Order: sequence, then C-alpha cells, then structure tokens
Amino acid sequence: MKKTAVICLIFSYITYAVCQEPDGGDLTDLINQVFSTTTTNNPNKESPNRGGGNGDGDRDNSGGGVNLEPNTKPGGIPGTEQCTCVPYYLCYNGSVNTNGEGVIDIRINDGPCGDYIDICCDKGKTTTDPILPRKPEKKGGCGQRNPDGIAFRITGDKDDEAQYGEFPWMVAVLKEETVQGSSQVLNVYQCGGALIHPRVVLTAAHCVTGKNKKFKIRAGEWDTQTKKELYPHQDRQVQQVISHREYYAGALFNDVALLYLESPVEIAENVDVVCLPPQDAVYDNSRCFASGWGKDEFGKKGKYQIILKKIELPVVPRDTCQSELRKTRLGEYFELHPSFICAGGEKGKDTCKGDGGSPLVCPIQGQADRYVHVGIVAWGIGCGEDSTPGVYASVAKFRKWIDTQMNLLDIRERPYEY
Repeated sequence: MKKTAVICLIFSYITYAVCQEPDGGDLTDLINQVFSTTTTNNPNKESPNRGGGNGDGDRDNSGGGVNLEPNTKPGGIPGTEQCTCVPYYLCYNGSVNTNGEGVIDIRINDGPCGDYIDICCDKGKTTTDPILPRKPEKKGGCGQRNPDGIAFRITGDKDDEAQYGEFPWMVAVLKEETVQGSSQVLNVYQCGGALIHPRVVLTAAHCVTGKNKKFKIRAGEWDTQTKKELYPHQDRQVQQVISHREYYAGALFNDVALLYLESPVEIAENVDVVCLPPQDAVYDNSRCFASGWGKDEFGKKGKYQIILKKIELPVVPRDTCQSELRKTRLGEYFELHPSFICAGGEKGKDTCKGDGGSPLVCPIQGQADRYVHVGIVAWGIGCGEDSTPGVYASVAKFRKWIDTQMNLLDIRERPYEY
C-alpha cells in the first residue's frame, strides 16, 4: 500500500498472470520479502534472507504452532533472579485483561525479549495453555469489522497497520513454488482476496489465471513473519479456480474470480466472511477501507508489508474518475470499462503492487462496524504519486455472476447476504 498501499498494477503493462513489475520485480523478490522463512523479530526491520526453514511464510521455524520453548534470561525483571520470554498470553502477570483491552506496542525492540508479542514473565507464572480474554458478545452476520482488534490492541502503528483481526475476511492467496536447485516447496504470496463463504474466496482473475499453477489460501493471517498470534491462521488448498468467462487480460476487464477450496475454513475470532452488495449498487463518495500486504511504493525500492495494512479511501464517481485518468498517459480518449469502479485520488494514499485481488470494503449504512465488499484491487497509474484514483473491479456488477457460480458449485448457503 502507498502510505499503506495495497496493490497496484499498471494499465496495459499487466497482462502477467502473476503480479510482476515491468522494471524487474520477480518471484525472487517475493520469496525474499513476503511469506518466506526469516529470523527477524522486529516488524520494522527488513527481513534478512535465510536458507532452509519450513517455507510456510512465518518466521517461527518450529514446524507449526506457538514456540513454547522458554528463553530464560537472568535479571530480566527488576527484583527477580530470572524471567522467561513467552507470548504475552502465556503469562499470569496481568498482560491479558479479561475485557481484551490489552495493548501491545508493535514497535518495541529494546526489551529483554526482542519480540513485540513476547514478554518477560516471572518464574512460576508461565503457562502452556493460552490465557484467553473474555469474548465480547459477537454480532451475527457477515462483514463484521473489529476496529479495536481482537484479544489486544496495537500501538506504535505509524504506518497504517491494521489491528489484529480487524478485517477477518482478509485472505492471502499463495502459490506453491520451488526454488531452483532445491526440492523445498515455498508458499509465495501472490495476491489478496476476501472470504465470502467458508469454502469460497473472491479475488482478481489476473492473480490466478494461467495453467499449471497450484494455489492455497491463508485465512486469519496478520503478521506474516510470526506464528505467535493468539489465534492461528488457517491454510486451505484451492480445488478449483473459476475466472469470469469474459475476463480480458490485456486491459483487465471483468477482473473477477472465485477460489473453491478443498475444505472449508472454520469461522473463528480472526476468520469470518464479508458481505456482498446487491447487483449494480452504487457507493459513490463513501469512505471505505482497502487492506493488504502490498508494496509501500512502486518500483524496486518498494517493500512488501509484514503486518497487514489498511488505508481509508473515498469511492470516486465514474465521470470524475474517467476525467482524472484521461490526464495521465492513458490519454484524452480513454474510456473506463463498465466493469470498473474507482477509489482514492488523495495524494500519497493508494493501493499498490501486491495488493491485487484485495478487497475494498465500504460501511453498510445504519449498521455500525459492518462492511460490504465493493471493489477488488485491479490496476492503477503508479501508487498514489499524483492523486490519480486507483481502479477496482466492481463487485456489484458481478453479484448475479457470483450467485450463479455458487449454484453451479451446489452451494446453497449465502452467508454474504445482509
């Protein structure tokens, strides 16, 4: 994201099936920076490359789950002989408030543990069973955003990081790749997506179109470089990719696809579905949120994000957007295809490369903290450099198509309805 950008593709340059930069960005760039095995504890620092590891996208190399091996450091807490570094929810020291209002500083890097989720716990106060905060009364229905996060709130979010669990429908689309000279399989970040059913993800066709590709999705992810979040992420293999029949890669018309999973995800505190709009609904001038792990700026200098980012953007009316796009290299005769909507146009705020397929969600009028999936990140001119709006596939234009595909998959439930 620019400023926290989430995905960008440059029009007429994006005929690639993979989000790939025309200036040389490639798969190695993705492997080194996103969903790869690294050892960095501080989310502010660039992750160094490392050979080996389990290749599952998180830095914990223990092979799954929370690493419960204590790291005992003498003198970590004043007045005691020793303390043990454990995730905050494995220590009976008051860090986990029963109301779930604990605060974690994601920028902390000078403590005795060196990891913002870990705390130095007095001897005898550690536990192997997570101490769970009292769950607030959960509202029913799709599209429930958690603006204050779940289990804890973060501070130190200077780069528009999302709260943990703020957008429970957010999904990372991963592609299984092998590194040359190695048999190890890596989960390489491909694009974003949104959960609309426990077994169906909505994403962009440009992310998943192509032969001989094996995809999986990761739901409930937040910090891509740790497995220590309180609630685990969930990986599922993609059984079938359903791209729109009229998808045109040359200009990304009808840039929409569904991913049918081999098995459903489990709805959890950090995993839930988003609402879908009625056919042809209009959301002009709504203040909405885009989220994703895309680059912070376009080009080789841009870096993929470690912690999920969010950015607030207005939906731009069609005529205004087309007029602004005509001021760019697209020229004065450019016609915005009816399958698109626009959002942004505020300098320094835009989705960017790597955000493709990620959702743009807008508030449902009269329902607090409830959101509907309005746009799918498709393309843009740069990443917020000149206040040009970004372009998104309009979900409202494809609502009937989505319902039809669900029927063909013999899925009768419609959890995305509101």
